[in-house]
Amino acid sequence: MKCATLAGLIALGTTPAFAQATPEGLWRNVDDKTGQAKAEIRIAANAGGALAGRIDQVLVPSDDPLCSACTDDRQGQPKLGLEIIRGARQSGTEALWEGRILDPENGKEYALRMVPLEAGRKLQVRGYIGPFYRTQVWTRVD
Repeated sequence: MKCATLAGLIALGTTPAFAQATPEGLWRNVDDKTGQAKAEIRIAANAGGALAGRIDQVLVPSDDPLCSACTDDRQGQPKLGLEIIRGARQSGTEALWEGRILDPENGKEYALRMVPLEAGRKLQVRGYIGPFYRTQVWTRVD
């Protein structure tokens, strides 16, 4: 009886940490050049079950508030509210999500890998073109 109760308490204690160890939520990214907080991105599941991420708040205004460099359906759309992460799904392990990510500054789309870090308080976001990649670590806002 005591073992079952203890196991139940341990399971309850670990559930919130596991639930937060996903990319879903509100994240703050930083500018690679200045180290300054740049935007907040909200990642949520869409109707198809994949994760999508939209710019929820612009913290550093850019010279061009539109995605003028985009070449797909996002071309000319405001960066605020722009979907920059598409089709992210768990891949292989619980800790890896893969999809596509857009850099709205240059309009390029990259293969994406996201891995929650520090029990979901941070998110490693890596964009790939072939063997080349760029990595950022985003911080959870909520």
